[in-house]
Amino acid sequence: MTVKRQPAVMFIFITLLIDLLGLGLVLPVMPQLVGSLSGDAARTSQVYGVLIGIYALSQLLVAPLLGVLSDRYGRRPILLGTTFLAVCAYTLLIFSPTLAWLILGRMLSGMAGASMGVANAYIADVSTPETRARNYGMVGAAFTLGFIVGPAIGGLLGQFGVRLPFMFAAGFALLNFLYGLFVLPESHQPNPQAKLALKNLIPLRSLGVLKQYPGLPALAWVTVLSSLGFQFVASTWVLHGTTRYHWGTGESGLALTVSALMGLPVQMLLVGMAMKRFGGVRTVQMALLFGALGYILYGLSSEVWMFYLAMPVPALMGLGGPALQSQVASRVPPQVQGMVQGNMASLNSLTGVLGPLAATNLFAHFATPSAHPYLPGIAFFGSALILLVCWMVYSWHAVPQIQAKQEAVSAD
Repeated sequence: MTVKRQPAVMFIFITLLIDLLGLGLVLPVMPQLVGSLSGDAARTSQVYGVLIGIYALSQLLVAPLLGVLSDRYGRRPILLGTTFLAVCAYTLLIFSPTLAWLILGRMLSGMAGASMGVANAYIADVSTPETRARNYGMVGAAFTLGFIVGPAIGGLLGQFGVRLPFMFAAGFALLNFLYGLFVLPESHQPNPQAKLALKNLIPLRSLGVLKQYPGLPALAWVTVLSSLGFQFVASTWVLHGTTRYHWGTGESGLALTVSALMGLPVQMLLVGMAMKRFGGVRTVQMALLFGALGYILYGLSSEVWMFYLAMPVPALMGLGGPALQSQVASRVPPQVQGMVQGNMASLNSLTGVLGPLAATNLFAHFATPSAHPYLPGIAFFGSALILLVCWMVYSWHAVPQIQAKQEAVSAD
C-alpha cells in the first residue's frame, strides 16, 4: 500500500535550496567564462551586463505564465518542468562554443528561475495564517544558504576549470528534478477546466489582476520598492568594496558571506518571534527602517571595521520579507494564488533589470576619484532613500487597508 505524502514546507525548502545551490555555483566563474569567449576586456563587461539583464528579463516575461499554469495544472508539474529546463540550460552553458550560445543558455536559466512565484504559491498552499510568515522565512533561509554555500563551492571548483562549476550546477539541477519527480508532493488541486484569459499571460498587462484584490496594489508597490533597494546594494557591492577599501574578489566575497550569515538566524528564528511580539504590520515597518538605517551606516563607513560593525543592522531587514509575503498571500484565494504570485515575481524581475542599470550609473557618476562630490557610498544612500519611500507607501497606503480588512473580519 502506497502512503501519499502530504505537502509540507520542508519539501519546497529542499527544492529551493538545491536549485539555489546550482545558481550560486556559477556566479563566481561567469565573468571568466565570458572573458574566455570574448577575448576582450571591454566586450567582457558589456556581455556580462547583457547576461545579467537577459536573466532578469526572461523571468519577467515567463513568471506570470508559470503562475497561471500552476493554478490550472498544479504546482508540481510546473516545478518539475522548470527544474528540467535548468538541467538543459546548465548543460548548454557547459558546452557553449560562442557568446551567442552563452546568452541563449542564460536566457533558459532565467526562464527556469521564473518558478519562484510558483514556489511562493506552494508555500501559501501549505500554510495556515499562523504559520505563513514563518514558512516564508524558511524560503528566505533557503535563498541565504544557497548563496552562501553555492558561490563558495563554485569559487573552489573554478580553480580547476572555468566550466567545472556549470557541470556541478547541471548535476544539482538533475538531482532537484529527480527529487521533485519521486519525493515532492502536489500542494494544489489542479483545475484543467479553468479558463486561460490571454490578458493574464501577457507580462505587465497581466498586473491588472492585482487590482481585483483590495490592498494588493499597495503591497505590490512595497514589494517592488524593497526589491529595488536590494538591487542597488547587490549590483554595487563589489564595486564599492574595490573602490573604497581596495578589496579583491576574496575580500568582497567574505564580506558578502558574513552579511548573509547574519541574515540566516533572522529568517529562520526571529521572524516567528517578531510576528508574535509585534504583529505583521509593525514587523514590516521595523524591518524597512532597520534596512534604511543599515544602508546609511554602510554608506558612511570609511573604514572596513565600520562596515563590518554595521552589518547586524541591515540584516534585520530580513524580518520584513516573510511578513510582507504573508500579507500578500492572505489577500488572495487559493485558486488564483499562482497567478498573483507569478505577477509579483515578474515585478521583482523588473527591478533586476532596472535596478543594476540605475545603481551602477549612479556609482559611476559619484564614486570615481574625479567626482565632485565624491560619494563612494552613493548606492547605499540611494537604497536607504528607496526604503524610506517604501516605508511611507506601506504605512500610509497599505496599512490602513490591512487594518480595514482585519476590522471587517472581526466584525463578521
